[in-house]
Amino acid sequence: MKLNRKAYENAKALVREGKVVRDSRDDWSEHAPSAKELSAYLDKHGEDEYAKWFLGVDDDEGGTKGRYKFPFSDLAKVHRCAVISGESRASQYGHDDIREALGDLLKRIDEG
Repeated sequence: MKLNRKAYENAKALVREGKVVRDSRDDWSEHAPSAKELSAYLDKHGEDEYAKWFLGVDDDEGGTKGRYKFPFSDLAKVHRCAVISGESRASQYGHDDIREALGDLLKRIDEG
């Protein structure tokens, strides 16, 4: 698992532009895009655009949707709850570069 730098740059740009939902820690299960929404986005925009919404890339996984992990948005805005959830999960599994990127995003969101 490695940090998806294009997604990280996309997330930072969205935060700078104010495209952020400052929701509560436990809201991600309700705010996360559904599998159907993710599939429709992938079909419409292709893998390169789809990848911009996930901070982790696992090159050992097969299939587009399986390769991308650590979503941070609803495919339009960064969600604070997704960043918090991802940071915790990245820490749990030892993905330090992803955890650090998510920590940076949380700081940027909270300062904004």
